Amino acid sequence: MKKKQTTYSKQTEWIREGIILTLAVAIIAAAVYFFLIPSHASVSSISGLAMILSNFAPLSISAITMILNVVLLIIGFLTCGKAFGAKTVYTSILLPLFLGLFEKILPDYHSMTGSAELDVLCYILVVSFGLSILFNRNASSGGLDIVAKIMNKYLHMDLGKAMSLSGMCVALSSALVYDKKTVILSILGTYFNGMILDHFIFGQNIKRRVCIITKKENELRDFIIHNLHSGATIYEATGAYNMEKRNEIITIVNKSEYQKLMNYINHQDTEAFITVYTVADMCYKPKVW
Repeated sequence: MKKKQTTYSKQTEWIREGIILTLAVAIIAAAVYFFLIPSHASVSSISGLAMILSNFAPLSISAITMILNVVLLIIGFLTCGKAFGAKTVYTSILLPLFLGLFEKILPDYHSMTGSAELDVLCYILVVSFGLSILFNRNASSGGLDIVAKIMNKYLHMDLGKAMSLSGMCVALSSALVYDKKTVILSILGTYFNGMILDHFIFGQNIKRRVCIITKKENELRDFIIHNLHSGATIYEATGAYNMEKRNEIITIVNKSEYQKLMNYINHQDTEAFITVYTVADMCYKPKVW
């Protein structure tokens, strides 16, 4: 019975994962077709490179995207592991299929906004949202996402910066086909795309490291443990002015927990000394005793 429940649970999880990945790829494909392609800008994507190559090869953008994705997919599978590779196989195939579908439904589609600048801005916002979903599920849409993931793994670069660096090469290559305005737009779009992508990926996961010295140490410790359901570390601190020894409570909380913590402190001890640091990443490696 337990084995059947476990199998059913895994199947449900795979279906849920597939729906999320499909939705994310649909968002990315829509961003490419409805905003990136009309702008002619090559903003940090393999689709942008495909747009440039389509001027030299008698193939559609979706077909070139598929070919480039297959090559990079093999590299990603070998370097980033099977889990990443398996998901990215699915998304890499799905992206050009969605693009091909849009090409069939709206073959002569023109700009929605009538402005290349607005098209690039809309593309950056929409595609960053879709990419953040994939990256947080240990997947990618293929193409330059794979390059960024490899750089993130081996060079320990933020995904946004890695996307900007790899995408800048594509943006500069647009000079082979388009005018100076489009090239500049591609470069600026690539840069801002990396910044916004970092915001979507890390902005929701940012935590705060709060260091507190208070007279009501026991009450604060109980509040953190029982109300916030968080942990804390206590260090002994010595004041430089009068050499008085006090305990400093350090805890790491998310945005909502931080607001509750500050409200509690403001009501309980208005003279508490507090310092706050932004934490973007945490690593816990338990020791074996």
